Amino acid sequence: MKSSRPDMPSITSASSIAGASEAGKTPLLEEARQKLLQIEAELDAARERLELTLEAAGAASSWDWDISANLLSGDARFAALVGVDPLDLKSGVPTRHFFSSIHQEDVQRIRLAVAGILAGAEIFSKEYRLLKRDGGIRWVRAEGRGIADEDEEPIRFVGTLVDITDQRLAQERLRIAQEAGGIGTFEHVAGFATVNVSDQLCRLFGLHPTKVLPIQTLNNLIHEGDPPIIDLARPDGPQSIADREFRITRADDSKVRWLAQRGEYVEVGQGGRRYIGVLYDVTDTKASQEQLREANLALAERARGSMRERNRMWQNSRDLFLVLNASGDIKDVNPVWREILGSPSRLALGNSIIDFTWPEDKAAMMEAIKVTSRGGRNDFELRVRHADGSPRWISWRTSQEDKIIYGFGRDVTLEREQAETLKDTEAQLRQSQKMEAVGQLTGGIAHDFNNMLTGIIGALAILRRRISARRLDDIDRFIDAATSSAHRAASLTHRLLAFSRRQSLDRQAVDVNNLVNSMEDLLHRTLGEQISLSVVVHPETCCAFTDANQLENAILNLAINARDAMPKGGRLIIAAENVVLTKADISRNEEVKPGRYVMISVSDTGTGMTAETIAKAFDPFFTTKPIGQGTGLGLSMIYGFAQQSGGHARIRSELGLGTTVKLYLPNGADAEQVNAASTPRETGALMGDGEIVLVVEDDSTVRLLMVDVLKELGYQTIEAEDGEHALPIIESSQHLDLVVSDVGLPGMNGRQLAEMAMGHRPGLRVLFVTGYAATAASRADFLAPGMDMITKPFAMDDLARKVRVILTRQ
Repeated sequence: MKSSRPDMPSITSASSIAGASEAGKTPLLEEARQKLLQIEAELDAARERLELTLEAAGAASSWDWDISANLLSGDARFAALVGVDPLDLKSGVPTRHFFSSIHQEDVQRIRLAVAGILAGAEIFSKEYRLLKRDGGIRWVRAEGRGIADEDEEPIRFVGTLVDITDQRLAQERLRIAQEAGGIGTFEHVAGFATVNVSDQLCRLFGLHPTKVLPIQTLNNLIHEGDPPIIDLARPDGPQSIADREFRITRADDSKVRWLAQRGEYVEVGQGGRRYIGVLYDVTDTKASQEQLREANLALAERARGSMRERNRMWQNSRDLFLVLNASGDIKDVNPVWREILGSPSRLALGNSIIDFTWPEDKAAMMEAIKVTSRGGRNDFELRVRHADGSPRWISWRTSQEDKIIYGFGRDVTLEREQAETLKDTEAQLRQSQKMEAVGQLTGGIAHDFNNMLTGIIGALAILRRRISARRLDDIDRFIDAATSSAHRAASLTHRLLAFSRRQSLDRQAVDVNNLVNSMEDLLHRTLGEQISLSVVVHPETCCAFTDANQLENAILNLAINARDAMPKGGRLIIAAENVVLTKADISRNEEVKPGRYVMISVSDTGTGMTAETIAKAFDPFFTTKPIGQGTGLGLSMIYGFAQQSGGHARIRSELGLGTTVKLYLPNGADAEQVNAASTPRETGALMGDGEIVLVVEDDSTVRLLMVDVLKELGYQTIEAEDGEHALPIIESSQHLDLVVSDVGLPGMNGRQLAEMAMGHRPGLRVLFVTGYAATAASRADFLAPGMDMITKPFAMDDLARKVRVILTRQ
């Protein structure tokens, strides 16, 4: 870089010194090169600081354009704004540098303006954008003029440049704020019949946006009788009311709007005057003010009416109105006091409400007054003493305002008496319904059990006579008849326990899809050829937490019911899927909780049911089948099984369109954690190997049969009729391999006995036998490791198999 100033020595650039250093390789040249690089770095830093300082100062810069020499010079501020080296600009640079930093979108406009100066124009005034070296944009305002010689030829172009970025940003923010707030601005200079206006002001009047409007154009849109924006007709000069509101009719849609005008006069120059004002729409505000005025008038009228109504209510109300002080003293009371409490209302004035309260309720009344006096509203029912000495129940509502308590009391004595009567009546009705249900239940059980007992007793009597007469040729059919009746009795008992939710369930995670698919062949054989079977199971159906065997029985019973409802054939659909029951899905009388369930549905195209039949379908012993063809416990058993499993059952049916029964069972474990429902029956050799078994059973007949079977199988047996007799054997040194115990023993139950036995003999196995026990309703909760269960009635082979399995199980 070279300076042309005479007072500055020529400075050789670092690059030229570097070249010399490479050529000569002298230490002196290398030292000079390094020093020059340091000077240039310091100079660049100084220029940067100068640029920032000038930028912060915001002062005007100046330029001088020598037209004849085509050179541009200027001060340091100008150099910083246009991005030219101030040392170069001091001595002059080509005039193209004037345009080098101007924003591309503004260059052409500024070139045309400068061309006008070079062509002889005198004034230059423009605002435009400059691009900074860091990519930023600055707004500047340039003011200049051309200077001509004696022949009026332009020789110089001089001017100033000012950074107005902050002003432009402020103006833009103000414009956005005005438009967002619906504010229009205008300015009038005295001596002119026009006003400078903003776009938003034009929008307020319904005019196309422009910069200048005749005053009369705006005044013509103002309602007659409202003063103009600017009054040019006043003899003392144009006048404008600084703050006012007026109506206009918009030019574009003829709508009447209210505008508010705010502004002030500014003195300029000698005797000059300028008015600066703003306008904004206040139509909604005026409408609200009018509505408020009308509302106030209406409120005043209502207040007068309310006072009249209050007086009528006070005099005629059938409820007590009291005004109390904070201590509970009665300041005023309405006339109904006499009707409710039997004494003149004037006798209550000045006395405490506590004095009229029933003795047992006085403490509660005092507490209620304290709560209300602290500013709370209080609702309560307490008794007040009648003049004849009897109590009256009053439902009170109290509130406090300005240390005054207002009480409203309604006599509910009759209502409470009626409620007590209704309560007693409902209790009697429930007892009657319970007795009716018990009668229906016992009648049905007696009918069915009498039939079954007749078959058993009659067959045994015939067997006794035949054996006595040594006629053994056809006794098998009587044995089969007795066995069949006994099985029917066991099935009836099982259904009763299922209905009452007292059967013992072996609940575990059951793969519903596998279970339903495994039943398909059985269902085909059961339904016959006239009925088409479809199994639709969703592949993502979760496991159900339930008893697999009971679920199989439930599905089979539902399929049989569907078959009987389609005597001429039809279609049966068994489906399974995951569902979620929300509170909205559950009716008020349904005993099921919201949550995730596995839903198994059995749908048929049979005869369907009426609404009355559906309402009774789950009732015990209710059946639509002829006498002798059904016990009426099928659906009630299914309902009880679903409820005991923690789920629910529903029926949807229409006459002639078929029936759908849905079972909702709790969502269980994942499929890979399931003991599949199709687990094979436990098999193996039934004979024992001399193991010692303690049999604890309070029923002597059952105990006799179990002991006899176990002895025949090769086991050694010890008998005990209850826990009290079994405990000394357990605590003795007698060797025991297994304890077979009834759950429902008198005194100490079987579960308690088992805990004591396993405590004395760790590793001892226990097999429970149960006909019914509420504590054993869920096997998963009842059984501990080393325990198993068999349900009465059972075949002796099943008992032998259970004993063999539990003794050989690892």
